[in-house]
Amino acid sequence: MKKILTKFWFFALSAFLFCAFAPKAADSNIFVTRTGHIWFFSQAPLENIEAHNRQASSSLNITTGEMAFQVLIKGFEFEKALMQEHFNENYLESTKFPKATFKGKISDLKKVRFNKVGTYNIDVEGELTIHGVTKQITAPATIVVSKDGIQATSIFKVALKDYNVAIPSLVKDKIAEVVDVNVNMLYKAK
Repeated sequence: MKKILTKFWFFALSAFLFCAFAPKAADSNIFVTRTGHIWFFSQAPLENIEAHNRQASSSLNITTGEMAFQVLIKGFEFEKALMQEHFNENYLESTKFPKATFKGKISDLKKVRFNKVGTYNIDVEGELTIHGVTKQITAPATIVVSKDGIQATSIFKVALKDYNVAIPSLVKDKIAEVVDVNVNMLYKAK
């Protein structure tokens, strides 16, 4: 009888430890999306320009605050086909520089409680690479933790000259030198 009780307790303890420490998708520290939305808006005297890309890939590590984004330049869609063609061929040279990336982290991670539903205003800092040029940036962002996942949004400005994006003098009045970049990601556990 004692041998049976010993085996029972050993089995019960093993089952408890396995359940308590087995990795679970919901407990993952990595959250991802492949359908992130990044768009930019350029306000100029003659014409506003706006383009959207809803295929951005991104990951967020909620333990370290590290995050990364990647977006294909050719994935940006414009209202006018000619704008899209000029954007890809003349300005961003998407054949030569096919992606824009960001690699950084939440600088004030302690403000965010990923295990509690809520809205958290934070700053993100890291390296933004556009047109083959990498620059250090800091941007304000908002994290919303909900039952649907983790949503991260940000709006920041990008000066085209900082990334060696030349604006031909012929269209200088049509294109703003600084554009607003909007980011909206809905992360799910990996």
